[in-house]
Amino acid sequence: MTADILKEIKENVITGNAPKTKEMTQKAVAEKVPVEEILNNGLIAGMTVVGVKFKNNEFYVPEVLIAARAMHAGMDVIEPLIAKAGIKPIAKVAIGTVKGDLHDIGKNLVVMMWKGGGFEVEDLGIDVPPEKFVEAAKNGAKVLGLSALLTTTMVSMKEVIESLKTAGVRDQVKVIIGGAPVTQSYADEIGADAYAPDAASAVEKVKEVLNI
Repeated sequence: MTADILKEIKENVITGNAPKTKEMTQKAVAEKVPVEEILNNGLIAGMTVVGVKFKNNEFYVPEVLIAARAMHAGMDVIEPLIAKAGIKPIAKVAIGTVKGDLHDIGKNLVVMMWKGGGFEVEDLGIDVPPEKFVEAAKNGAKVLGLSALLTTTMVSMKEVIESLKTAGVRDQVKVIIGGAPVTQSYADEIGADAYAPDAASAVEKVKEVLNI
């Protein structure tokens, strides 16, 4: 029975049915399904499939957005229980669109993918100055995601890495960069730890750099 409920939660996340996801999550809680199972085998399992479909071009941005909305509907139900059960996120991560850049769709998709992957995510927003990334690193973020959509703002990524070095925190945080004009060779050039070509890859990259 538990497996059936979890499967339904997972399927409803994939299809983006928020009311049904919420209803099934409430049902799972009422039937005393462990909250960790609801989280991992229901909600996160669903978002993982969405991530794979997105990567394979079977899903596009709208499908990912409605799936994320469904996942959040379920998360709203179990969030108070997660704290009570003492379930810790995999790691704390922070992400922002770098200084001078006001684009946020790509960043927002990564935020959803990371949350769906079980990470605690601090969204720093858009037009983020280097010092704000440094602050996030000092506040315990293990990974920083830097996003840029313009070639003119890509240079800000290098400034962030230089600022982390100046602040003495470069060795305690991993830096992943991404965005339309960004390449692996640019990541190598500025000393980033990884390059994510798309939002779906961002989860794998975090796990890679953290050796999870």
